[in-house]
Amino acid sequence: MRIFLAGASGVLGSRLVPLLIAAGHDVAGMTRSPDKARLLAAAGAEPVVCDVFDAAALTAAVTDYAPELVMHQLTDLPDDAARLPEGRAANARIRQEGTANLLAAAEAAGASRIIAQSVAWEMTGEGQAAKEFLEKSVLEAGGVVLRYGQFYGPGTYYPDAPPEPPRIHLEEAAARTARALDLVSGLYELTDAEGPDFLPVG
Repeated sequence: MRIFLAGASGVLGSRLVPLLIAAGHDVAGMTRSPDKARLLAAAGAEPVVCDVFDAAALTAAVTDYAPELVMHQLTDLPDDAARLPEGRAANARIRQEGTANLLAAAEAAGASRIIAQSVAWEMTGEGQAAKEFLEKSVLEAGGVVLRYGQFYGPGTYYPDAPPEPPRIHLEEAAARTARALDLVSGLYELTDAEGPDFLPVG
């Protein structure tokens, strides 16, 4: 499958790229950083340097690659958990404006499948509104929404000990996502709780 992965250099995306390539897929990995583009190329992906808020450039990039599947793993979160409160507006923007731009680009490119990252817990204020916008938009486009528990493991806010549920180890989240490409449109939870790998919601 040809996959356009937006957020390929993020904490989950960077682990997902090699899994998708190992499974035989062709992957274009989008990042805002030229430095990270080199890492994506070294991992075997076709690097795409683009800002999701540049709608015209994004549409051109996705259309040029002509993917069968567009995967939305974009977030805008600070490296330091103590700065999360001040970063909420940026993350809400990427879930709203970024999602709208990516879905429009996927439609223009004729992509037949969409998978997007959401979270398995209730939020408040603009964060919850942005989550609801993302999920509604992706489902209306016939896509799949993966609601992840809080990530833990190396490179996350919880590198040494797991947080309270809902949670999922980062490596497990990447492994399950790589197996999620054929899910039918809907909402699914991915957590450490006992049960199926992809728990349908609703």
